[in-house]
Amino acid sequence: MTTTLNPETNPIPAEPPAARLGRFVPALEGMRALAALGVVLTHVAFQTGATGQPVLGRVWERFDMAVAVFFALSGFLLWRPHAVAARGQGRAPSAGRYLLHRAARILPAYWVVVGVVLILLPSAAHTAGLRVWLSNLGLLQVFVPFTLTDGLTQMWSLSVEVAFYLVLPLLAFALVWLRGQRARLRVPVVLGLGLLCLGWNFLPVPTPEGIHADNWLPGYLPWFTAGMLLAELADLPAPRWRRVAGNQWLMWPLAFVAMLLAATDLAGPAGLVHGQPWQYVMKMALGAVIGFGLLAPLVLRPDRRHRVLEGRVAATLGRWSYGIFIWHLAVLSIIFPVFGIVPFHGHFVVVYLLTVAFTLPLAAASYALVEEPVRQWTRRRFG
Repeated sequence: MTTTLNPETNPIPAEPPAARLGRFVPALEGMRALAALGVVLTHVAFQTGATGQPVLGRVWERFDMAVAVFFALSGFLLWRPHAVAARGQGRAPSAGRYLLHRAARILPAYWVVVGVVLILLPSAAHTAGLRVWLSNLGLLQVFVPFTLTDGLTQMWSLSVEVAFYLVLPLLAFALVWLRGQRARLRVPVVLGLGLLCLGWNFLPVPTPEGIHADNWLPGYLPWFTAGMLLAELADLPAPRWRRVAGNQWLMWPLAFVAMLLAATDLAGPAGLVHGQPWQYVMKMALGAVIGFGLLAPLVLRPDRRHRVLEGRVAATLGRWSYGIFIWHLAVLSIIFPVFGIVPFHGHFVVVYLLTVAFTLPLAAASYALVEEPVRQWTRRRFG
């Protein structure tokens, strides 16, 4: 029995009935929603000064680990067809089709946000020269100095994500020989790739002022490989092992402990101060544990129900999560003047609730008017 995987959603290809992994995993949409709201939380915490609170401030700041969950989700969903194909249980999409669908999913809605922000948001429009326009439209902000602008600074992670999209077919080609009986070697190879990339920040990569090489894809590959590893492990014929790694009462506390450790100086100093290379290694390692630990119970034990993550609200927010991510900083930047709140002077909860309340309608409109129509048109036109 074979099937194909559509990387625009989060199904898992059909497998032998005993494995019970061959179906849509609705809880992943809920987890995506939580990750999006976590990204909003950490940005609101910074801009209201909540990150300066004793103890809790470091925790709010480290909600940037929600990005690790996003990256692990991408690693799992986009690598899954290649893991399945290597075991003869399905086929992966061609590189051309895959890249076309990724572009259709990401770029149109993103370009709308870039245009709105660089034209209508005063703090961004006043400094938006040709270099800023081209860098943001091309998602090159992590390579071109001083092009992360107000309302769009979160897009550094989207730049990294798109770099992963482009590299993934090359990684799949590099491992294409690990098929059939040799497919069991894919797990240590993927794990080794993630461990190897932990050392990226120790390399003396020359960069111009305003650019840090640790914001490039190699530095964040450990977070993507956490999801890729799950994609490979999901097919292993080891039910006892799957019960352990898929045990939410083990893995979620492990992710929680990793989050608490990440909120200390182990993962870097407070604020936006650049940490030491070893702290960067710890942050990437802890982020990989968080991403793996939160997702493993959902994808390795899909027979278990997760009512909150699978509920209607979570599913809806999951569908809108991309819009939440791309719009929330533009909304946050206007919350302060519109409601007369002084930045960096408190009102964390109020600003967070206002930001979410005004972001959700934009995210819903983005999904209904741009994201879904373009995705459906691409499917009809190109298959």
